[in-house]
Amino acid sequence: MSRGAQSLTATRAGGRRTRQRRAIVEVITEAQRPLTSNEVLELASQRCPGIGIATVYRALRSGVEEGWLSTVELPSQPDRFERAGKEHHHHFHCRVCGLVFELEPCELRVGGSAPAGFLVEEHEILLFGRCAACAQKRNPAKRVGSSS
Repeated sequence: MSRGAQSLTATRAGGRRTRQRRAIVEVITEAQRPLTSNEVLELASQRCPGIGIATVYRALRSGVEEGWLSTVELPSQPDRFERAGKEHHHHFHCRVCGLVFELEPCELRVGGSAPAGFLVEEHEILLFGRCAACAQKRNPAKRVGSSS
C-alpha cells in the first residue's frame, strides 16, 4: 500500500487503523473505475473476510466527509465512489453489465455554451452503451469501432 493510502486508513477516532478500513481503502485506491458499496464489500471481503456492509458504509461516508473520496451519482443507480482529487473526467455506463468506467480527462470548455447571464459552475457528461466485453459477447463477429 502506498504511503498516501496508508494515511487514509487512519480513522478520525484517535488515528486508529483497522484491517477492514485498510482493505476498503486499498480496494478503492486500486480500482480503475467507480465502485458501488456492494462492489467495495465484495472486493474488500477477499482481503478481509467477515467485513460487513455497515463497516463499508461507515468507511465510505467517512471518506467522503474527510475529502479523499468522491461520490459518483448516476440517474436511477446506486452511488459509486472513487478517489477524490482526480483530474475532471466523465463516465461511461454499460447498459448490459451495469459497470461504470472512467473516461479520459475532460478538455471540454462549456462556459460559452450557457445562455447570457448564466454562470456554469460544473458539468457532467455520462455516456451510455455497451462496454467492450459486452459488445464483443453480443456481436462477436463485429468489433466496436470497426467500420465493417
